[in-house]
Amino acid sequence: MEGMEHKGGRYLHDVLKPSTLARNQINRNKHFSKEIHFHNPVLIEDFLKPLLSNASSSQRAFTSAIAVCSWKYEVFLSFRGEDTRRGFTDYLYKQLDWRGIRTFRDDPDLQRGADINPELLTAIEQSRFAIIVLSTNYASSSWCLRELTHIVQSMKEKERIFPIFYDVDPSDVRHQRGSFGTALINHERNCGEDREEVLEWRNALKKVADLAGWNSKDYRYDTELIKKIVDAVWDKVHPSFSLLDSSEILVGLDIKLKEIDLLLDTNANDARFVGIWGMGGMGKTTLARLVYETISHNFEGSSFLANVREVYATHGLVPLQKQLLSNILREKNIQVYDAYSGLTMIKRCLCNKKVLLVLDDVDQSDQLEMLIREKDCFGLGSRIIITTRDEHLFVEHGIEKVYKVMPLTQDEALYLFSRKAFRKDDLEEDYLELSKNFINYAGGLPLALKTLGSFLYKRSRDEWKSALDKLKQAPDRKIFQMLKISYDGLEEMQKKIFLDVACFHKFYDKEEVIEILDSCGFVGTRIVIHVLIEKSLLSISNTCLSIHDLIQEMAWEIVRQESFDEPGGRSRLWLHSDIIHVLTNNTGTETIEGIVLRLHEFEAAHWNPEAFTKMCKLRLLKINNLRLSLGPKYLPNSLRILEWSWYPSKCLPPSFQPVELAELRMQHSKIDHLWNGIKYMVKLKSIDLSYSENLTRTPDFTGTQNLERLSLPSEVELESLETFDLSGCSKVKKIPEFVGEMKNFSKLSLNFTAVEQMPSSNIRSMASLKELDMSGISMRDASSGLVPVKNIELPRSWHSFFSFGLLPRRNPHPVSLVLASLKDLRFLKRLNLNDCNLCEGAIPEDIGLLSSLEELNLDGNHFVSLPASISGLSNLRSITLKNCKRLQKLPSLPSNGPLSIFVNTDNCTSLKIFPDPTPMCNSEIPRSFYFDIIIPGSEIPEWFNNQSVGDSVIETLPSDSNSKWVGFAFCALFAPAQEISATATKHNSISFRCLYDGFVGPGYQFTIDDVASDHLWLILLSRRHFFWKPRQRPETYWREKCHDHKLRIHFEARSCTGEKTWAKVKKCGVRALFEKTRKSSTEQ
Repeated sequence: MEGMEHKGGRYLHDVLKPSTLARNQINRNKHFSKEIHFHNPVLIEDFLKPLLSNASSSQRAFTSAIAVCSWKYEVFLSFRGEDTRRGFTDYLYKQLDWRGIRTFRDDPDLQRGADINPELLTAIEQSRFAIIVLSTNYASSSWCLRELTHIVQSMKEKERIFPIFYDVDPSDVRHQRGSFGTALINHERNCGEDREEVLEWRNALKKVADLAGWNSKDYRYDTELIKKIVDAVWDKVHPSFSLLDSSEILVGLDIKLKEIDLLLDTNANDARFVGIWGMGGMGKTTLARLVYETISHNFEGSSFLANVREVYATHGLVPLQKQLLSNILREKNIQVYDAYSGLTMIKRCLCNKKVLLVLDDVDQSDQLEMLIREKDCFGLGSRIIITTRDEHLFVEHGIEKVYKVMPLTQDEALYLFSRKAFRKDDLEEDYLELSKNFINYAGGLPLALKTLGSFLYKRSRDEWKSALDKLKQAPDRKIFQMLKISYDGLEEMQKKIFLDVACFHKFYDKEEVIEILDSCGFVGTRIVIHVLIEKSLLSISNTCLSIHDLIQEMAWEIVRQESFDEPGGRSRLWLHSDIIHVLTNNTGTETIEGIVLRLHEFEAAHWNPEAFTKMCKLRLLKINNLRLSLGPKYLPNSLRILEWSWYPSKCLPPSFQPVELAELRMQHSKIDHLWNGIKYMVKLKSIDLSYSENLTRTPDFTGTQNLERLSLPSEVELESLETFDLSGCSKVKKIPEFVGEMKNFSKLSLNFTAVEQMPSSNIRSMASLKELDMSGISMRDASSGLVPVKNIELPRSWHSFFSFGLLPRRNPHPVSLVLASLKDLRFLKRLNLNDCNLCEGAIPEDIGLLSSLEELNLDGNHFVSLPASISGLSNLRSITLKNCKRLQKLPSLPSNGPLSIFVNTDNCTSLKIFPDPTPMCNSEIPRSFYFDIIIPGSEIPEWFNNQSVGDSVIETLPSDSNSKWVGFAFCALFAPAQEISATATKHNSISFRCLYDGFVGPGYQFTIDDVASDHLWLILLSRRHFFWKPRQRPETYWREKCHDHKLRIHFEARSCTGEKTWAKVKKCGVRALFEKTRKSSTEQ
């Protein structure tokens, strides 16, 4: 009795748990809620109080706790002024006031008289609780005793009175001994005192003494006692639900509070920031307020800053800083001159205080920066709670502990709507189906459920139907304004992207939407999408973009408000009726940016062919499953995405010059050809003409070098097609399968595309092909026309024609491809297969049947040898094998072909076997032969019998009678200059020139990209390169001019700027080639 045991430091989830009755009622409604189709789980308000009206006494006490308070004062403070007014009572009053507990304390100047002032009696009756400080001289005052008697009579519930025995023994008060006994005897002796009144005083004192209270002698300091008193009163005055002025509470609160409890962890001795995040109308503020009221008594100071966004927008930061400091420090006249001085005061005054602070509805980083800055601004044990719609604010401020408020579950939504619409627990049978519609419309959003339910309360079924029809046209104004707050805080580009997603791209794959929006000219689409997700305007569901139905409804209404009466004045059109209206009546304007018409079934329509004429800002046009008799006469050049299935015209309008076009999709169209001539559309990435069976020819792709995807009908029969050129379209991966006899098809260029396979029928359908360019293609996928070859075994070392002593490199490609048969391409003149990932065996033997082939480019491949049948290419003029670093052997070259043949094996670093040059250099055959190669090396081979230090060497010309002389072999050893870096040697060259008797003979130049060490340049020239002038037989010129003359060979290295400094020729050598030389070398 002498002390009061006070429960403190409770966990949030221990404070409130919905009663069994509440849970049973929710379970009874599950038969209905299963029919409601919206997803997501949270907040529900306003149902437990009426639900508990017939509950037990403890439940009735719980209900009382959440009732709207009608008391003027929460505490009436009774005390003897001369004992404690300036000490204990004064400090107690200030602590109660500091905690926000409304306390009545009589005015010391109040006029005293025999009878108690009526003002005090009224204050007692208007107070919920009373604290009576029983001090030594308390009973000597008849005024105090009359207060006490009135308190006991007015507050019959024992738990409403808190006695404090200050420096007195509770038993003295109970038995009226000591100063209390003496005082009462004096009152009885006073003839002016009514003995019956004194008896009432005695009874009142005895009743108060029997109540649980506090004895000051149990505490070392008054401050300890006062803290205990204030905490106990706080729990009585502020139970967990007293904050909800509209009787709002949470269904499933125990689960939610447990989650927040884990984040707050009030037992941890650190300063901690905790975020509460969710879309507008979800109940973040209610939840934060509930947490605040539940735990604030555990802190030295607390402040709840409501509507931070609104206050900041209207008045700035200073009023918020003043309120924060005033609430926590309990000082009314705090002066804050600017935001920076305010932040300084917060840091200085609160850095050692354990405080609870709630910042509600934050939307700017500055608000966090200037109100809470960092954890060090607050004392250990402090908790700062922030609510926002923008998750990124937490990321930016390093707040990792975040609670996401989700929409209501079906059961919770059902119950809340029922309580608001019918003021009872069950839905009325006559309104069952209508209720389903409204609940589905709300999508679990508490604000929507409360707003709609309250609006529909006591309205007829006809009014309900009318309200539902109105919602289908436009959202409720209150809901719209609440949700639009998030939209209003966006930047202009963010608003445009949000409206595009809401109107056109809901439930689309996120990556696809980003690609579409990027194509539409938006910058930074990916980060904007992320921002919209953080601001609770969008969400991700299984990689697809999703949006709450009410958020989408809000976006639609924003677009509708652009031109309420005429859809042609709006920026986006997505409703079937609006699109038909605009395109039939030609009411479109330059405002329109996007039109998307998706029909699930075919529909015929008759549009105005000039309907697009005024839409000069149209960037997105998608029309599906619509059959039109006439196509458009005009399409806006501003289009970036054009998707029109069943397009009715044979080609695009001639005036259509869409330089910004990125996507062109016209499936099932009547397109015969897309356009004539060249159209420069460098941003075009995709063309899809699949199932367009009328297609007869492809366009000129010259101006579409960035094309990535080309989809034609699965089997294309283009009899008149002459050229199919996708050169440089580096992203194109597939080409169509050509069928039928394509007699005019002469050129197929796929160079530097990403084509990975050649359809099996294409080679057979292109017998007339004259030029095939597949350079830069790395084909990796096998098809019926490409046979995979695995685990290639490179051949062993070979005897080389020139014994340079080079070791073969063994680095086989794990998987390569074999080209399909080439024998049907009998008219092919140019074949370019450079950088095509061709390995050993990839080139078929029947390549030798290409009797018309003149140019063969095999640069940059991985084969070790070439088919021997190449010697049968009778018209071959050029074969290049640059950078074929695994090539070890060259086959014999054609001996009965053109006058000259060019073989380039630059950087074929594994090459060891060269072709026999004799047949190509034979004097009886009018033929020129040239061969050269650059390889790493530091010594000129000994085989060169005439060597010289420096850049020149002199050789005697053989006698003309020597018929076995077939030509010359030259070699130069050169090294890059030491002062020139390797990267500085790009596009330099080395050259040589033959000089004799003042006559300048043959000379050649070799371009060097990059060498960092000593290299050898080997050149092989047939005798026909020397001394032969046009219209003169070589042997005649030989006899007349050059017999037994000295031949000087000079080598020279030049940079790309013409300077002779990039490299130095160290040595050079020459050898005349004779038939016996070849034989002896072969034997070696």
